[in-house]
Amino acid sequence: MEAQDGARVRNEDVPQNQDLSFVLPSVASFLSEYGWYAAFLCVGVYLLLQHLRKSRSTDSQSSPVSSGSQDPDSVERRQAALEASRRRMQEELDARAEEFRERQQRLEEDKRRQKIEMWESLKEGKSYKGKALAAQNTEEAASSSSLRPNTDKKPLRSSGYNPLSGDGGGTCSWRPGRRGPSAGG
Repeated sequence: MEAQDGARVRNEDVPQNQDLSFVLPSVASFLSEYGWYAAFLCVGVYLLLQHLRKSRSTDSQSSPVSSGSQDPDSVERRQAALEASRRRMQEELDARAEEFRERQQRLEEDKRRQKIEMWESLKEGKSYKGKALAAQNTEEAASSSSLRPNTDKKPLRSSGYNPLSGDGGGTCSWRPGRRGPSAGG
């Protein structure tokens, strides 16, 4: 019996049912209380790990290049090519800026000349429009007279249409609102 009693003592020390069912209620209550916080925390940790992996991989890729293992001649050639491309881009920018300045000066000169012509024509008693505008008007008149008017189209509205009369609008007509307070007594 002593052997059986000793076996019983050993069996009593170790619980028979070793499942984790006692943890389930505490986990469920934790998730019901702090579930969204836990989800956001997991997403944040995931994004942080991704960022750290990416920065670590870029650091490992850039470190051998900048560690001085490159040939000094290749570095000098690369810097010379970079300087040449910068100089070329600057020359293109300067040329475009010079063209723009010249164009602006021409436009200002044309405006000044037109103002002088308008002033002279005003002194002579002619209209305000300059000679250039008069020439454009005669060209427009010549081009419009060459085109024959299209008379076979029907008019959009009847000749007796007046939008202020309220007639002919069909079902949609505007009426002014009532005067006075909007709410009754």
